[in-house]
Amino acid sequence: MLIVLTSEKPLHNEAEQINALFDNDLEILHLRKPTFTIEAYRSLLEQIDVKYHNRIMLHQFPELTMEYRLRGIHLQEQARLDLEDALDVTIIVYKNKGFAVSSSFHSIEEIVNCNADFEYVLLSPVFGSISKKGYEGKGFDVTHLDTTVIGMGGINEDTLAATYKLGFKGVGILGGIWNTENPLHSFINILNVSKVLE
Repeated sequence: MLIVLTSEKPLHNEAEQINALFDNDLEILHLRKPTFTIEAYRSLLEQIDVKYHNRIMLHQFPELTMEYRLRGIHLQEQARLDLEDALDVTIIVYKNKGFAVSSSFHSIEEIVNCNADFEYVLLSPVFGSISKKGYEGKGFDVTHLDTTVIGMGGINEDTLAATYKLGFKGVGILGGIWNTENPLHSFINILNVSKVLE
């Protein structure tokens, strides 16, 4: 599973770049814009080809999943913790409406101790982050987990093989694409390498 997370900052021709990733077989996009208002989210979604909306996971404004018939919602760590006892019910409600639910974790222990039925979870940082300086990798080994764990942090074509060896069922990429000179070229290279490794 290959997931791309959007850059936190607005990018020039961003929707065009996102459509190009989808045109080249991007499986899932996590739309994460912490500074965006709901209207800014709508504006970006309106520019993404509607045939790709069912591949988009939202990090904010979950009501837009229904409005645009998106793939589902992603609960960031704090959002998951804030739900407390309502977490399981929240997941069931979204699943019953046909949406996927995923979440973020920063330790293996947290994944093991969370019994929620997520489609997959993101675990970071596996390696030193490309997009966040000083965010050191922890080299998590998840070979013993039954959960579908997606590795994030420092993922690019050079670290893909090591990520899969650590037991990850897929990768989430941010800096390995958006911090490169040619994001589409970087994505295609990563996709081709991951197809061989999966």
